[in-house]
Amino acid sequence: MTNFKLLIQYDGTDFHGWQVQENARTIQGELERVCRMLEDADVKVIGSGRTDAGVHAEGQVANVVMHKPFTPDGLRAAINGNLWRDIRVMSVEKAPDDFHARFSAKQKTYVYRIINAPVMSPIWRRFAHHESKPLALERMVEAGRLFLGEHDWSAFASAGTESENKVRLVTDVSLRSVWDARANASLIEFRITATGFLRYMVRSIVGTLLDVGQGTKNGDTIQTAIVTGDRQLCGRTAPAQGLTLERVEYD
Repeated sequence: MTNFKLLIQYDGTDFHGWQVQENARTIQGELERVCRMLEDADVKVIGSGRTDAGVHAEGQVANVVMHKPFTPDGLRAAINGNLWRDIRVMSVEKAPDDFHARFSAKQKTYVYRIINAPVMSPIWRRFAHHESKPLALERMVEAGRLFLGEHDWSAFASAGTESENKVRLVTDVSLRSVWDARANASLIEFRITATGFLRYMVRSIVGTLLDVGQGTKNGDTIQTAIVTGDRQLCGRTAPAQGLTLERVEYD
């Protein structure tokens, strides 16, 4: 019996998120289908966290306990050989028996990408959000600092969030704009690192910062939203396709 740590990448466009659902294609469902076939028994694949429908991953982490004698490279090849091309296990390593992809995680980083131009490049349509209006980046950078620290994030979470404790520590919020030659446009990247995230939290933060960039919200609105938990003060929830789980950190 061996506990394996998997590093996974996927294009989330055609998935109904991470978590197994009946009659829907999901990341966890695909991985468990393949591992069950390899093990010839029920297998549970544990992810570092759930990504929603349409959200991508460059650095999702999962663990799976296998009883058959696989080497890490052998398990990677066997899993990938039975997956469709929009999901891949990038690496596999043996992990301690007590390693748990979710509970052992210390912090996670998400990146949200925006093409800021009149025309959206089809190259980016699956992996970035199109914002045609000009954005005041300096105001957005300044407002982003208000999200740092430990807060109750009720205002920035889905009403259907299952977690009762909505307090999370946000350790980094950064924004950068680069010229992307393929899109012939500015590519804006938000990076947000925290000890954990609530459902829709990153997309709500990004949507609020987009409103700041367009002058319809300001720092006072953000601070009031955090303190009061009033969802009505936040911006729209940014679309899923711009969001990617970039990395998960462990000790």
